[in-house]
Amino acid sequence: MALEMKVPSPGESITEVEIAQWLVETGDYVEKDQAIAEVDSDKATLELPAEVSGVITLMAEEGDAVAVGQVVCLIDTDAAKPEGTTAAPAVEAPKAEEKKEEPKVAPAKAETYATGAASPAAKKVLAERGIDASQVTGTGRDGRITKADAIEAKPSLGSPGLGSRGESRKKLSMLRRKVAERLVSVKNETAMLTTFNEVDMQPIFDLRKKHKETFKDKHGVSLGFMSFFTLACVRALKMYPAVNSMIDGKEMISYDFQDISIAVSGPKGLMVPVIRNAENLSFRGVESEVKRLAIRARDGQITVDEMTGGTFTITNGGVFGSMLSTPIINPPQSAILGMHNIVERPIVRNGEIVVAPIMYVALSYDHRIIDGKESVGFLVAVKEALENPEELLMDNNILKALEL
Repeated sequence: MALEMKVPSPGESITEVEIAQWLVETGDYVEKDQAIAEVDSDKATLELPAEVSGVITLMAEEGDAVAVGQVVCLIDTDAAKPEGTTAAPAVEAPKAEEKKEEPKVAPAKAETYATGAASPAAKKVLAERGIDASQVTGTGRDGRITKADAIEAKPSLGSPGLGSRGESRKKLSMLRRKVAERLVSVKNETAMLTTFNEVDMQPIFDLRKKHKETFKDKHGVSLGFMSFFTLACVRALKMYPAVNSMIDGKEMISYDFQDISIAVSGPKGLMVPVIRNAENLSFRGVESEVKRLAIRARDGQITVDEMTGGTFTITNGGVFGSMLSTPIINPPQSAILGMHNIVERPIVRNGEIVVAPIMYVALSYDHRIIDGKESVGFLVAVKEALENPEELLMDNNILKALEL
């Protein structure tokens, strides 16, 4: 009996997926629940498990877009599981090699300096500089190229050099194409602006230096920067609810909870899993959730539900060395905070010039529902919380806040 395996629905509103990679071949014996393929939707990459055990016959090619419910393979449940290794097919003995007549090739003309060729020394110089001899005019006898000509020669900017000029083509995954569409739509359909500020990270540095080892030993996760930024954003979102809102047609929807989307880099590109109800989480809770979601994204196990429904996004380009950027809003949200790298810079503190670890932060926002006053006020509130975390994020009780 041959079972028809159909594409299951990976989530609401998804009508088709793309076969990213088959993990088996036609004729292979597969076990029930064995991953047989990776499929891309417009939101995530998911594994397709075998529904039964048997010999598989593939019905779709890699790169094919298939509708939800479409048959993609057949599994013969009556086929017996092979025991041990199968004998290798017999190899046909090679036939006696027929004697082929070698094509006659006209003898090459001996190259002489009279033909305008380069001298051996000139050839070496031209090869080292990646310059073709045909681009050089010789000044030697009968037009030959001398070593001096080769040294003075300048490569033509309009002509290709001697290095590789190959190219390759690869089809964009459905996830990458969908991300591209969404980013272009944001630029075209929103009134996006970006405001900037800088944060003195010294107070957070001091806190982490004093407590990070104890925190890790007790909770099993590191005390990173993300928990400080997440809780600072939660506080600012409560102060400026317009930033925690979005447009739906002619209506503005505001939320009394803070679901924070965290942009992370996965094997298939940018993933944005969501920390649900971040307003209810402690430093330990945020760090544990960030670690869990990052591991699932890295291992390709993240689900559509885990990346849907955020109200505000934080992205950290600083891990890649970015000094400053204008992050693009994650639709249908109305704002996104960009973190960047931390660099020691001279600043004025208490009337004196000191060197401090400074991070530039950026807030991109939809000006249709967020005014300049609110956007700037939000970013200043984030800055204040990060520069005074003990009072504004820990209620002046560090040990209680860190659960130590």
